[in-house]
Amino acid sequence: MPNFQSFTIDFLTRYFQQITVYLIATVLVYSVFYIILKKKFLRRYIGRHFPDQNKIKFEIFHSLISRIIFSILIVIVAYSSSLGQTKIYTEINQYGLGWFFLSGIILILWHDTYFYWVHRLFHNIHFFKYIHHLHHRSSNPTPFASNSFDPIEAFLEALPIVIAIYVIPLHPAIILFWDVFQFGVNIYGHLGFEMLSSCFTKHWFWGWFNSSTHHNMHHTHFNTNFGLYFNFWDRVMGTNHPDYHNTFESIHERALDYQI
Repeated sequence: MPNFQSFTIDFLTRYFQQITVYLIATVLVYSVFYIILKKKFLRRYIGRHFPDQNKIKFEIFHSLISRIIFSILIVIVAYSSSLGQTKIYTEINQYGLGWFFLSGIILILWHDTYFYWVHRLFHNIHFFKYIHHLHHRSSNPTPFASNSFDPIEAFLEALPIVIAIYVIPLHPAIILFWDVFQFGVNIYGHLGFEMLSSCFTKHWFWGWFNSSTHHNMHHTHFNTNFGLYFNFWDRVMGTNHPDYHNTFESIHERALDYQI
């Protein structure tokens, strides 16, 4: 491992990057939907009331704590990679363009599968109180809740990419793409507004993707809607909330007569 001084400098650099990205993204999205265009999108709001400022501060504080865990793992993996211990590669030609794109698909599918099953485990009575309860303090989440985790959960949330880096060849561009993609999906899942069009959840293709409504309902109905990107595992395992489709459509119907 690097010495304490170099580790500290690297950690602080990574952490500054982490919180900068988190704050810019969440503040921007929150400002657009909850302040600037709040009236315009009001009828697409999923909840019945807006969270108070104390809850938002709670989400931000614990998200910044989670980013400490993420930063430590990034430093460890980066150092390990410098020693040639990971599968990270820098020349696309080393594995070809086909693998470059295929590895991104594999990474997303792996993360989605990991998330569903670990997330269900979090809701086990023996683990919920110690690992996942903090995240569900946001029963009516905002974008700031996207990283609001207990430290143990933060570690487990970051684990799938760490495992992947040591198991399959990944180009830094694919890792970056995955990071932006998963963070964007996470923010949308906690947005509090449903922006997808009517019939999305029952569409033959798009219905296999999750919506903001899907995860928002998970925060109010704890033992349903466990999926992240796709609706595959929830469908196969019968864990979609029975009123998911109706709730999604009811939100859209509220928006039909709203003049933008």
